[in-house]
Amino acid sequence: MLRHLCLLLSLLALIATCQAQLPDNVQKLELTVDGVARSGFLYTPSTAKETPAPVIFVWHGHGGTALNAARSFAMYQHMPEAISVYLQGLNTPGQLTDPEGKKPGWQHAAGAQEDRDLKLFDATIAYLKEHYKVDTKRIFSTGHSNGGGFTYLLWQTRPDVLCAVAPSAALSTRLKDTPFKPKPCMHLAGTADPLVKYAWQELAMTKVKEINQCAPEGTPWAKDCTLYPSKVGAPFIAFIQQGGTHKFPPEAPPLIAKFFKEQSAAVK
Repeated sequence: MLRHLCLLLSLLALIATCQAQLPDNVQKLELTVDGVARSGFLYTPSTAKETPAPVIFVWHGHGGTALNAARSFAMYQHMPEAISVYLQGLNTPGQLTDPEGKKPGWQHAAGAQEDRDLKLFDATIAYLKEHYKVDTKRIFSTGHSNGGGFTYLLWQTRPDVLCAVAPSAALSTRLKDTPFKPKPCMHLAGTADPLVKYAWQELAMTKVKEINQCAPEGTPWAKDCTLYPSKVGAPFIAFIQQGGTHKFPPEAPPLIAKFFKEQSAAVK
């Protein structure tokens, strides 16, 4: 019993230490959606109650946590003028791993899990509009793996809410048979991804370029990044790391922020 108590205290101390590594203006967020308690972390710029602020949603991968997403994406550091939201998933069956759903994640399709995560997205936006000034033309979504897949789902189901998206190590089987509105998109992939195979992601990126009516040839945009201009104002950027695995690349956050800032500036 004493040993278990010591382990619990150590775990609580570790959690407290991790939270302490977040900026003071990253606060715990707690909501109730359809009677279910949901939580996460929320960063707000000091002017968010007076000046309309962009919003960035960040979705962790399957088995991940909101805390780790906040620390690894750190949009509060790379785009501090924006509100950034890091929500916590619930236990969900995975498509590639964890079929019994023992780890947290996000719904994979519209209608799955009674749309609990789409409802969470909607409820969070409603909460932000109630407490802050939200720039509704500049709402963004990014996420890794299952979180990237959920970003694609948001593009499919909430296209008029989002300004641009940046899924990482993800794909959407719905791209080939479900209408998607053109949307600025940055897709991050590693050619040696052992989980979400690069060949699968390559097919998804090809479909995105088709949806966005992009030029067949791209131009360099940043290291490992190629920009494909769009006839309809929905550019696509492929961030491809040769030999990259399924791990979220540490070089990604400032590039995601750069992409979002460019799309924010393009909004009229």
